[in-house]
Amino acid sequence: MPLDLEILAPGDRPILLGVSSKDVLDYAEGVFDQMGYKVHVAATHDEFLERYGRVQYEIVFVEDSFGGVPWTQNKALTTLQTMPMGLRRHSTVMLFSDTLETLNPMQAFHQSVHAIVNRVDLDKLLLVVQQVVNDNMTFLNVYRDVQSRIAQGKR
Repeated sequence: MPLDLEILAPGDRPILLGVSSKDVLDYAEGVFDQMGYKVHVAATHDEFLERYGRVQYEIVFVEDSFGGVPWTQNKALTTLQTMPMGLRRHSTVMLFSDTLETLNPMQAFHQSVHAIVNRVDLDKLLLVVQQVVNDNMTFLNVYRDVQSRIAQGKR
C-alpha cells in the first residue's frame, strides 16, 4: 500500500512513531505535537520501515511490543538495532517499554537506542525527550557540523 505523500518544509521537525498501545500513542502524539514536531504514525512494521527509509526523522519513538509482538520479533526495532550507525545517526531513537528502566544508559546501549522510556514514566515524556534530544545534539554536534560543511563544499 503506497504511503500518502506529505510535503516537509525545511523547518519541519519530523518524528516517527511505532506504537500500538492506544493510550501511549495518544499521549505521545500530544506531547510531540506540543513540542512542535510533525508527527508521522506507522501502523505496521513494514510501513514504519518504509517511512524511515524515505525521511530523515529527527526522533524515532518505537514501542518494544509494537505490532503486538514481543520485542525479539519486533521487525521495526530489530531493523533499527542492526542498521549501520551511519544510516541512523540523524535520528534520536527512543524505545518505549513496560519492562526496561527510563533513562538507564546500559539498557539503552544494550538495545542500541539513545534512551528508554518506561510506561510508569510516560507522564514525564516531555522532559525525557528534551533531555535526550539535547544530549544527542551536543554529542553529535561536531559530526553534524562537519557533515554539513562537506555537503556545502566547504572545508
